[in-house]
Amino acid sequence: MTAAEALGLLERQGATLAVAESLTGGLVAAAITAVPGASRTFRGSVTAYATDLKQDVLGVDGALLAARGAVDPRVAEEMAQGVRRRLGATWGLATTGVAGPDPQDGKEVGTVYVAVAGPSGTSVGSLRLDGDRAVIRAATVTAALELLMEAVRGARKSDHVNARAQDTEQHGGI
Repeated sequence: MTAAEALGLLERQGATLAVAESLTGGLVAAAITAVPGASRTFRGSVTAYATDLKQDVLGVDGALLAARGAVDPRVAEEMAQGVRRRLGATWGLATTGVAGPDPQDGKEVGTVYVAVAGPSGTSVGSLRLDGDRAVIRAATVTAALELLMEAVRGARKSDHVNARAQDTEQHGGI
């Protein structure tokens, strides 16, 4: 899955994207902005590497961060929702996890969560990756873009099914 494919799908739908990153430190945004014409769909990004920024900038619940730490599926979910809301985008994409070399918040190196928030809700992916920092971060970028594509395609399919159902009802059924 490439950033160009994701941006193409978003553009065809007239949708926009915002990204919140922690362990990837801007790599998702870099992959997206490397695509010519990215500005047609990409609103921007927040690299909330420090835990307090996840709360202060993205609106992640402070009690959640205190109880579970920054590496948690619910934190990823709230990051995606927060960046979507904060930057006024159709879709929000988030990454959080442990790239190493040491464990963090009781989570092993390679523990990663990616999340996408959109019009139809939020999806979270849980990953257990092997490798050094560079490998884990690169694999996270790929996984985040794949989750985004799945969510956008799923929303499009749901919208199509719902539109078709409404049309059938309007015309008295089959």
